[in-house]
Amino acid sequence: MSRLPHAAPQATVSPEELFNVVCAAASQNPAQVQASTTRLKELLDIPGAYDLLQEIAATRTVALEVRQQSIIQFKNAATGHWRSRKLFPPEHKARIRERCLTFFDEADDIISQCNALIVAKIARQDYPVSWPGLIPHLMGVINTSIEGRYNGSTPNATLPLRRALELLNAVLKEYAGYKMLTGVKTMGQLTQDLRLPLQAHYARLASSLPSLTPASLSQVNAVEELLLAHLTFKCLSRLTFWAYHRYTCCHDYLELEPWVNEFFQNSATQLQAVSELRLSLTSALGAATSDPVTQRALELLTRHVRIFGKLFRRMQRDNTAHFVTLPVCGDLVLYYWSKVVQATTGPAEQIADSPLVTFPVRFLVQGMALFRDSLAQWAPTKRDGSQNDRVLSKDFVEDAVKILVTRFIPLNPSDLEGWMEDPEEWVNTEEKENDQWEYELRPCAERVLMTMATQYPQYVRPLIEQTFNQVVGQQSMALSAIIQKEALYCAVGRCAIRLKESIPFEQWLDTTLIAEVQVTDHSYAIVKRRIAWLLGKLVSDECLNADNVKLWQVLVHLLQDEGPGSDAVVRLTAAIALRECVDSLKFDADVFAPFLPTVVTALVKLTAEADGLEAKRRITDSLNTVIERAEARIVPLMGIVAAPIPQLWTAAAEDWLFKACLLGTVTKLVESAKEHANSLSALVVPLVRDGVTPPAQVHLDEDAFALWLSALRNTTTLEGQNGAPGLIELFPDLIRQLSSNLDMLGTIIHVVESYFLLDAPRILQLYAVDLLRAFNTALRETTLTTSSKQMTAALCLLFQIAPPALWGEPLHHAGLFATLVKALDEEKLHTIVLTEYVYVLARIALADRGIFVQLVSATAAAQGKNESLVWEPILNQWWNRFDNMSEPRLRKLTAMGIANLVATGRPEVLDRLSTEICNLWVDVFGEIKEAQANAGTDGSSVTMYWDRPFEDTYTDAEGTHEYERRKAVFNNDPVRTTPLTVFIGAGLREAEATCGGAQELQTRYLAKAEPLLLKQVWDALNGTLP
Repeated sequence: MSRLPHAAPQATVSPEELFNVVCAAASQNPAQVQASTTRLKELLDIPGAYDLLQEIAATRTVALEVRQQSIIQFKNAATGHWRSRKLFPPEHKARIRERCLTFFDEADDIISQCNALIVAKIARQDYPVSWPGLIPHLMGVINTSIEGRYNGSTPNATLPLRRALELLNAVLKEYAGYKMLTGVKTMGQLTQDLRLPLQAHYARLASSLPSLTPASLSQVNAVEELLLAHLTFKCLSRLTFWAYHRYTCCHDYLELEPWVNEFFQNSATQLQAVSELRLSLTSALGAATSDPVTQRALELLTRHVRIFGKLFRRMQRDNTAHFVTLPVCGDLVLYYWSKVVQATTGPAEQIADSPLVTFPVRFLVQGMALFRDSLAQWAPTKRDGSQNDRVLSKDFVEDAVKILVTRFIPLNPSDLEGWMEDPEEWVNTEEKENDQWEYELRPCAERVLMTMATQYPQYVRPLIEQTFNQVVGQQSMALSAIIQKEALYCAVGRCAIRLKESIPFEQWLDTTLIAEVQVTDHSYAIVKRRIAWLLGKLVSDECLNADNVKLWQVLVHLLQDEGPGSDAVVRLTAAIALRECVDSLKFDADVFAPFLPTVVTALVKLTAEADGLEAKRRITDSLNTVIERAEARIVPLMGIVAAPIPQLWTAAAEDWLFKACLLGTVTKLVESAKEHANSLSALVVPLVRDGVTPPAQVHLDEDAFALWLSALRNTTTLEGQNGAPGLIELFPDLIRQLSSNLDMLGTIIHVVESYFLLDAPRILQLYAVDLLRAFNTALRETTLTTSSKQMTAALCLLFQIAPPALWGEPLHHAGLFATLVKALDEEKLHTIVLTEYVYVLARIALADRGIFVQLVSATAAAQGKNESLVWEPILNQWWNRFDNMSEPRLRKLTAMGIANLVATGRPEVLDRLSTEICNLWVDVFGEIKEAQANAGTDGSSVTMYWDRPFEDTYTDAEGTHEYERRKAVFNNDPVRTTPLTVFIGAGLREAEATCGGAQELQTRYLAKAEPLLLKQVWDALNGTLP
């Protein structure tokens, strides 16, 4: 009996080698770290490696840094391969899951945090089916530890309790984000099972909070109580928000609504109690304590207060309409606002972004955000138009506005310090305020003011107007007065839409602002910067028109002023505001024209002077907008714009965003200058080449192609000027892109067509075979029907406008003709693509039937076939695809193409004359006849598409030279200019001559035709159809 061959022995991991590799990875030697990282990656592909890796992390006798390295590597790699049965056999998974639950007494936070993430990721896949005991085990540890902590039976219960709560929170966080039905069901069960036990545990843990005193904060036990209570509430908040989202947005789990309402009410009460406790403790402690235990306790207490706000804010954002209906919600929001008001009654030092001060910024921002998004519930008029019974009083609203404008919106000392230390970064941060308003006090206060102006315009508008009238004429140079004026101008800009009927903005510009920007006091830069911002805001909100000469005078002065009373912040803000104004709907280029040279020069100078690339991007965006809106007026200034770009490009290195801005600048310049942009080819060519070459190609190819296409569409020549490189030199790069960059194929084809329209003969003389070979490669590799259609349209354009002698032979040598024939023969491609291939063949036949015949002959010879075997799929598809042709112009093209093949006298073609070809012609004749009969009749069902105006068929590139080039090609298309009956008649006469006369044609090829069909053809040919 023959023996079965042995299977190859499976590789195993040496525990000793793995341990040594991890030790090396944890060392401080870079060479060892690099070598061990590579080896570790190899070892982790061997079954059993992850099991050993976790075992190293769990072994307490191993050095701490080695354990940390082990569990970090496990976390980073294992969870992504957990489903692999090769790397994780069932017995290994069981050991790993069991070992995960041995870290409850782990003292190191890094190891514990990594283990929590690991447990959460594994639980997402294994709980409850493969790991049913996870949650019961965690709850068992939590229950036992809490009991042991309070009855004294387990003196070291704090650490296991903390770790168990951290693990539970990680698992709940993972499942709370689950969208699939199985995950939702599991999270629903977890919520049902855990909410009440956890709520009871929190009540027990938080019961000690009211007894906290300044002295007890320095005790470790107080820190432990705060941390455990905080972690427990964190788990509860996840359950609460999940349940709230399900029944308010997904309309399921409705049975949880009463519990959520009760928990929200209890949380609102608890928040107020804990917040007041914290306020009393920080007030009693006075100056920041230096005791680390007290600091840790205060930090945890602050975090605990803030987690309530996080829960409330998440619920509010998730469903604002339902949030305001929750029990005591209104009282809760007003409590938060009362703390905002209280914060203004003490010294400024008690407000800071620190957990140790009386009023942490994040707490106040939470309060402001909750207040802002709840204001609608107190609006005088409800959404349905009825009057609201619960409204804020006039005094309340006015006091709120005054607090916002005088205490929270003004720049504070830290703002001014940041302004002086890094002006560019300060402006960048200010410009990002839309994204960060929920995290910063001043932007948040501005949003509250805007919302109040929307909900209570009858109170806010008169108050701001009155304050404006009091302050606007004052010229105090005291820093406090300047800062307050800046805050008022900010308030006016934020509420401009509501104030446009109350404040005469144009008069204010003419009489006040134009004078204020001339002030030379150093501190007045604060007001000047706000004026620049304000003007951009007024124009974008359509409160001020961009056709005002004074507007441009002010902005241009601020943009270029380098004297006393101005600085980089003012100039950069002016550049950004300028973009807002230039890009407005009512921008008048003629009014702006006198300022254009100064603006362009100043923006170019500012770009060069800026240190940060983000600031450069912002200035460049403004310059691009100016160029675009200036149009041809930019031509005399092209040199000023173009000169510094090469240096900026080189200095930008791998800042792809800034490089994209520079490409945009040149693109706008080309589009505005049109034919005058020919002189920019020396700049365009290297930028485009760099942009489509790795590594820049990944980041810049879209912007580079936009510039390339714009340059081609607006130029009149492919050659450079005065010895500079021309656009023709980029064509080899285009060929490479055509054959390899399928992601950008649509754009690439547009660029190819632009080259064809500019000088197709020149292109073919230089690159015919390479070009058509690239088309061949792209056609074979693309799977998108849209891309195939774009390529066939480009080929049809080429065969229409270029001399056949230049593309006939290359079409064969590139293998493109053979590819088309093979596709038609195999018939595997989409019907639309096969139809497009017939259009290409029709264009070839229409352009030169002799070359078509030669191509068939050469293809047959190359493949060792009889020519009739090449003709057969061509003619089959010519007829089969005819019913798939929806556009009459293309059906006429197909009819003319086959007529030219008939004229060759080829028997393979003429054999089909009496059937397929005549039927095809009669169909097109019928369409033409119907179109003629309905011409000029309202509601005509058929339109002669080849007679539609060019403007109705093509709208791209309008206003460029390419538009006119395309129009000429359209107007000179033989399909439009040649009457079909005349063309077919000529083809038949040539066929007769080739066959030896009309009688011979009749006898050999038409004798079997249906008499009615032939009569229809002859009637059409002898009639007056086009």
